[in-house]
Amino acid sequence: MKKYAPIILIVDDDEGHAILVRENLAAGGLNNEVRHFRDGQAILDFFFKSGPNPSMEGGRIYLILLDIRMPKVDGIEVLRRLKLDPELRKLPIIMLTTTDDTREVERCHQLGCSVYIQKPVDYERFAEAIRRLGMFISLMQMPAVAAS
Repeated sequence: MKKYAPIILIVDDDEGHAILVRENLAAGGLNNEVRHFRDGQAILDFFFKSGPNPSMEGGRIYLILLDIRMPKVDGIEVLRRLKLDPELRKLPIIMLTTTDDTREVERCHQLGCSVYIQKPVDYERFAEAIRRLGMFISLMQMPAVAAS
């Protein structure tokens, strides 16, 4: 079986944040394929194969960078639904959000997020945090997920 590099899925309704994340992951040495989803429903459609848009491919490795505050379906609900599925629960999910509420941090970990990172408000600190995240991701071992 061919080993694929993880596909990074950015789920964030803020286009500017998504661009900064993509650029700074690359600056951190991560040159994986990156896809952007603008709301929680779009990523759920991708994994649960609903709707006309492309969906996940079985046997591929995915890593999700998930914001909390989004339209249609918020990040916590996306996390909950993905972690309820017996196959998709293996997905590494990094919460990447401006929210620092300790109750939400606790809730995300209870639901099964892999890591919770608060986005720094300052541009330089944000860029540096994402570059470091890119280096961290390059060291991670992640399982492939089967098609449902």
